[in-house]
Amino acid sequence: MRIAILTDIHANREALEAVLADVALRGSDRIGILGDVVGYGPDPAWCTDRVRELVATGAFCIKGNHDSAISNTAEHLNVTALRAINWTRPLLSPDQTAFLAGLPMTHAEGDILFVHASANDPADWIYVSSESSAMPSFRVSQARVILVGHRHIPALYSCDMAGRVKAQKVAAGQPAPLIRSRRWLAVIGAVGQPRDGLAQAAYAMLDTDRNELTFRRVPYDVQKTVAKLRAAGLPESLAMRLNWGV
Repeated sequence: MRIAILTDIHANREALEAVLADVALRGSDRIGILGDVVGYGPDPAWCTDRVRELVATGAFCIKGNHDSAISNTAEHLNVTALRAINWTRPLLSPDQTAFLAGLPMTHAEGDILFVHASANDPADWIYVSSESSAMPSFRVSQARVILVGHRHIPALYSCDMAGRVKAQKVAAGQPAPLIRSRRWLAVIGAVGQPRDGLAQAAYAMLDTDRNELTFRRVPYDVQKTVAKLRAAGLPESLAMRLNWGV
C-alpha cells in the first residue's frame, strides 16, 4: 500500500492543490493528514472543506494544535499564531468547526502510528526536533513506524534494538528504507508552511510493501498565497516565512 502523508496544511490552498496534484500523478492507495488543516494561512474554509472531501472518500485526518485552538480557546499559541486563529474562527461555519473539533488525536494502522506531534503525549504538542526529543515516542509506543508533523522541518530518526536513537539523513525524492531491525520516527514537514529554507510544499509517500518512505517537495504559487495573506491583513511575518521557507 502507498500512503501519501500530508501535514501542516495551514490554510494554504495553493500548496495543498499542488501536493494533491503530485499525489495523483504518482499514485497512492490512501491519503493520511496529520493535522493543522488551518492556522497561519488565508484559505481556512476552503482547506477544511477539501480535507473533509478527502476524508469522505477514504482518507484519514488527525487533529493538530491549530485545529484544536479553533474551538478550544485554552490552547497555548504564540502571538502570531493566536492572531491568525482569531482571524480564522469567524470564517468557518459551525459544520467546519465541528469537523476540526471532532478529529481524533492519533490514528493507527498495523504497526504504524500517525500523530500530529509527539507520540509521548499527543495533546501536549511536543516538538520532535532532536534525537533526545524523539526518544520518548519510541518509549511509550510499540509502533514500528511513527509518523508526525508539527515542526515543519522534515526529519528521520531510527531506534535500534538497544533503544539508541539516531538521526538519519533526509534526501527529498530518494526512498529511505525502513529496515525492520530498527524502529522509525519521521517528521514529515509542512505542506503549507515549510521551515527548512526551501519555499516548496513538503509531504511524504510511505510504501508499506517496499517498506520505504520517500520525502517529497513540490513547487507551488507562493506569491499568490502571499498576496492573499497581505490582503487579509495577517501578520507580515507569515508572508515572509512563505517567501523564504523559514
